[in-house]
Amino acid sequence: MVAEGGEGKEGNQAYKKMLLTSMSAMVAETATFPIDITKTRLQLFRTQSSHLLPSPNAFRVASDIFQRQGLSGLYQGLSPAIIRHLFYTPLRILSYEHLRLAVPSDSLSAKALVGGISGVFAQVVASPADLVKVRMQADSRLVGEGLPPRYKGIIDALSKIVRTEGFWGLWRGVFPNSQRAFLVNMGELACYDHAKRFIVGNQVCGDNIYAHTLASIMSGLSATTLSCPADVVKTRMMNQSSGKDTKFLYRNSYDCLLKTVKHEGILAMWKGFFPTWARLGPWQFVFWVSYEKFRRLAGLSSF
Repeated sequence: MVAEGGEGKEGNQAYKKMLLTSMSAMVAETATFPIDITKTRLQLFRTQSSHLLPSPNAFRVASDIFQRQGLSGLYQGLSPAIIRHLFYTPLRILSYEHLRLAVPSDSLSAKALVGGISGVFAQVVASPADLVKVRMQADSRLVGEGLPPRYKGIIDALSKIVRTEGFWGLWRGVFPNSQRAFLVNMGELACYDHAKRFIVGNQVCGDNIYAHTLASIMSGLSATTLSCPADVVKTRMMNQSSGKDTKFLYRNSYDCLLKTVKHEGILAMWKGFFPTWARLGPWQFVFWVSYEKFRRLAGLSSF
């Protein structure tokens, strides 16, 4: 009976954590989504095909979206992004917490491996929602140019992708997506966990909002640096549809990497770095501060 009670308590805690991570992720996603759509549009910009135009910067892209489409244009694709986080964030957070207990070492490298594995598992599950998000974000550019969008909404996007690209088309770009997820979570989860424990353990401050803020800043920077190249590849591969015959049709992630570097240079792999960092920093701050606060209010231990 004790064991059953213990299992029931652990189950209730798991459900609470899933709910709290979803709530925190939705708040963070909504607050920082305009930066994400700016980053996506920057990554889709190709210097080779637009050599007569000045290379855009984040401010110019965001300003152009706002002038053409208003505030709603900066939130194009928010719905699938939130749906994605209903799966992605709880899975990666809970998987990390579970797996780190099974790892005998408390080193940063061990945590990085656990974080990466947790991220890949969560991303594979959430990849269809991520695909729809990227496609709908890219559609905002068509709308801004006076062209009809490819998709009317989430359901329409899912049905059209399945009809034209097959069921597995929903997992287009899953490999570079998983690569990115591995790198992001390796930097984000492991760095946040390790940095917070270092800060609290060395009595820089207590386990409070100051420690959470410092840890989120460090994890955001490391996650952005590691993941930006994979993010560029993922975005470009997920945005392309089958049936095109251009030099920018990529066979796989490696082909996308080679073509991007060949036509645009190595620095193209870090396109959108600053808006990505500008988003990851605030996103992690909002997420981790709210998540840690929600956990305490729910009677759970800190992350």
